[in-house]
Amino acid sequence: MPEWLLKDENYQPLSDRDTFIDKSILSLLRILSRIRAQSGYTTGKYSVHAVYKVECTFLLIVLLSVSKNILFVAAVGAYLLAVLSLLPAEKIIRILKAGLIISFFSFLVLLPSFFMGNRYSLVMIPLKTLATVTAISLLSHTTGWHSVTGALKSFFIPDLFIFVLDITIKYIVMLGDFSLNMLYSLRLRSVGKNTGKYSSLSGIAGTMFIRSKEMAEDMYAAMECRGFTGDYCVNRHIRFTAADFLYILVHIVLVLIFAYLQHI
Repeated sequence: MPEWLLKDENYQPLSDRDTFIDKSILSLLRILSRIRAQSGYTTGKYSVHAVYKVECTFLLIVLLSVSKNILFVAAVGAYLLAVLSLLPAEKIIRILKAGLIISFFSFLVLLPSFFMGNRYSLVMIPLKTLATVTAISLLSHTTGWHSVTGALKSFFIPDLFIFVLDITIKYIVMLGDFSLNMLYSLRLRSVGKNTGKYSSLSGIAGTMFIRSKEMAEDMYAAMECRGFTGDYCVNRHIRFTAADFLYILVHIVLVLIFAYLQHI
C-alpha cells in the first residue's frame, strides 16, 4: 500500500468567523417566515371582509392626517388599543414595537422645533404616526396578501399595479428560498479559514440575477401559453356579516366624532 495511506490524518482546520453569512441566513429566514405567515391567514367565521378593512383603514389614515384635534387622535388610539387586545401577545408586541420605533424617530426629528416654540407638532405628529402605523400593521397582521390584492381590485385599481404587487411578493419568496440554499451551500463548503467569502457572495448575487431573469422568461412563456391577458377577476358578491356591520359602524362613529370635533 502507498505510504500516504498508512499515515494518520491530523488535519486541524483554522478557525474562521462566519458572522456575515449567519446574519444573512437569519435575516432571510425572518423575512420569509413573516411573508409565509401572512400569506397563510385564513378568514374565520367572525372575521371582517378584506374590502371593508382596506377601505376603512384608508379612511382612518386620511382622517388622522387632516385632524387637528388631539381628542380625535385619542379616540382613534382607544379604538386601536381595543382591537389590539383581541390579538395574540406576540402580534401585539410586534405591532407596538414597529409603531413606537417610528413615532420615536419622528419625535427626534421634530425635537428641535420644540425649542423654537412649536409644541403642537412635537405632540401631534408622533401620536398621528403611532396611530397610522398601528392601523396599517393591524391590516397587515390580520389579512393575507391574496385578500389585499382582491380588495384592491374591488377599488378599481389598475390590473397592472395589482399584477406587479402580486408577482413581486411571490418572487421575493421564491428568490429568498433560492438564496437561502446557496448560502447554506457556502456555509457548508467553507471549511477552515476562507478568505474568499465576499467574492463567493458576489457570485451568489450574480447567480440570483441570472436565475431571476430565467424565472421571468419562464413565467412569461407560461402566461402566454395559457392565454393570460393581464385581467384579474375577483368575486364581487360579498356576503355581508354581523362582523362587517359592527366594523363599519365603529368607523362611522369615528367619522361623526371627527366631524363634531372639527366644528367645535
